[in-house]
Amino acid sequence: MISVGIDVSKGKSTVCILKPNEDFVCKPFELLHCKEDLELLDELLQKLDGEVKVVMEATGIYNLPILTFLVEKGYFVSVINPCVMKKYARNNNFRNVKTDKHDAVTIANYGIEKWFKLQKYECSEAVYAELKLLGRRYRSYMEMHVKALLELTHVLDYVMPGIKNLFNSWTESNNRDKLCDFVERFWHYDLITAMSCEEFVKAYNDWAEEKKYHQSNSKAVQVYELASNGIPTLSSSFPSTKMLVLEAIKTQRAIDDSLYTILSRMKELAKSLPEYSTVRAMGGVGDVLAPKLIAEIGDVRRLHSAKALIAWAGIDPPPYESGQFVGSNRKISKKGSSTLRKTGYEVMRVLKSHQAPKDCTVYNYILKKEAEGKSKKQAKIAGLNKFLRIYYARVMEVYQAA
Repeated sequence: MISVGIDVSKGKSTVCILKPNEDFVCKPFELLHCKEDLELLDELLQKLDGEVKVVMEATGIYNLPILTFLVEKGYFVSVINPCVMKKYARNNNFRNVKTDKHDAVTIANYGIEKWFKLQKYECSEAVYAELKLLGRRYRSYMEMHVKALLELTHVLDYVMPGIKNLFNSWTESNNRDKLCDFVERFWHYDLITAMSCEEFVKAYNDWAEEKKYHQSNSKAVQVYELASNGIPTLSSSFPSTKMLVLEAIKTQRAIDDSLYTILSRMKELAKSLPEYSTVRAMGGVGDVLAPKLIAEIGDVRRLHSAKALIAWAGIDPPPYESGQFVGSNRKISKKGSSTLRKTGYEVMRVLKSHQAPKDCTVYNYILKKEAEGKSKKQAKIAGLNKFLRIYYARVMEVYQAA
């Protein structure tokens, strides 16, 4: 019984190798996340006489290099929830010591104490890890998308005020952006008003046919009237005007293409998981939100109950008691994953914005809460609570049936 505790940080790790009763096989030492150091660790572990289990905390992306290396080498690796390890360390650290070496010893001791309960890291966890990483990058790019759209809108207010209200901007489902496509061709109202209405209607329909949009005379006339009545504040004769518009479009498209590429990969990964079709079919989810939701929840088998999933989303009201008083009007904890909370709320928003789906349990529950006097936001949070309970039960059923 040999426990290898690894305290992971950015670019390096501290390793401690223990036998029972704090019998040090190797005192804590530091290694870099490079091929040379990891191969030296492999050589050291191969020389050990006895069953070896490697234990480390889940640290986002920082543990991936050493985790991937050890899994590929065939070692038993157990990745522990940081909250679990923090609680264990607090209960076994009376002097409040906090160093990388001490943390490595603590993790190794955890491996000894929990030896028979350690869960082996499965290959499917790599899919969840990649999904989570992609999900976080997607959200980061989405923030950039919002900023870029604001910049484009700001430029258009100078040259084509009001045009944004007539065309749809980028959508996640098909990577089409009618607004950018139109403005790229007709980048100033002067280009439109230089033609007669009949000429512009023909030019608009030719453009729509080329870009595979619906041809519409009434839409073209609506745009022409807006251009005729609009007052651009940046002249089309300025050399920089066209450049500013096209550069804003170029930036917007680059970000949107990245978003579409990331989302496509997330869909591909999510579809490889057994629970995908079950999650995809749930009310309010669909093709776009399914991979995002799975990315944030991860493998539900690591959670002991639906309550744990709800706590992970941070929508569980913490207990509040004092003497004979028991609080009943409690707010959600907002601990756990804020990204999961936001994604879940987006699912509720989509669910409520459409007619009742076939899978209407959560939809009807939201309506019930609204009828009880809850605000729309409170009703959606309550709906999300119920949704996650159903999610846990259905996904666990998929794995139990496998």
